[in-house]
Amino acid sequence: MSFLKAEWRNLAIANYVIDPATLANYLPAGTELDLWEGKCYASLVGFMFKNTKLLGIKIPLHVNFEEVNLRFYVKRFENGMWKRGVVFIKEIVPKPALTLVANTIYNENYETLPMHHNWEEIDTERVVTYQWKKNKQWQSFKIIAALETSEIKENSATEFITEHYWGYAKVNENTTNEYEVTHPKWRQYKVKSSEIKVDFGVVYGTDFEFLNKLEPDSIMLAEGSEITVEGKKTIRTTIQ
Repeated sequence: MSFLKAEWRNLAIANYVIDPATLANYLPAGTELDLWEGKCYASLVGFMFKNTKLLGIKIPLHVNFEEVNLRFYVKRFENGMWKRGVVFIKEIVPKPALTLVANTIYNENYETLPMHHNWEEIDTERVVTYQWKKNKQWQSFKIIAALETSEIKENSATEFITEHYWGYAKVNENTTNEYEVTHPKWRQYKVKSSEIKVDFGVVYGTDFEFLNKLEPDSIMLAEGSEITVEGKKTIRTTIQ
């Protein structure tokens, strides 16, 4: 049985090209950075969890909720193939029980904060907004996009960003937690405009304060799908 089943919907994604050295202390053992055309990306991602089940059970008040995260991309070579995955700098959710489970079982870096979202369809436009409150200050990520979806092209930057199917969490310098995320290939909405009002230093720490002055290299909005998160595997790179 999958650890978690849910839907991820209306994934707003802002991608920043950053210096790989920024991520040196965050890189889990046994992985290396996964680059796209020689560029190292970090992404701000906002989306909705819908119809969430933990070990097959819907937990009251924890079925539908927002998440916003800052992540980067890695790969791990195992059994003759590359596993492409993500590492989360921080994941923000509105429910403390989610934070407790994720931080305890997967060694992720979740934080519980007040959150809101707003989805609207206005004439020929789709408006998707995610908000979260840190230190009495509301942060927001808003995208205006087309109503209809289109296919994500093969070998495109959007495919690279959305087609990572493993999660990696750093436990210590020699130990990493690995888990698989499954979902079909997503469809995308054409983005018309966006607005990001985020103090990255306040939300994600001084290591990422530089993002306040950096324009995103690209903005994406993916429809999403049903997903599963499988149980964790612990990787040790040296004999303990």
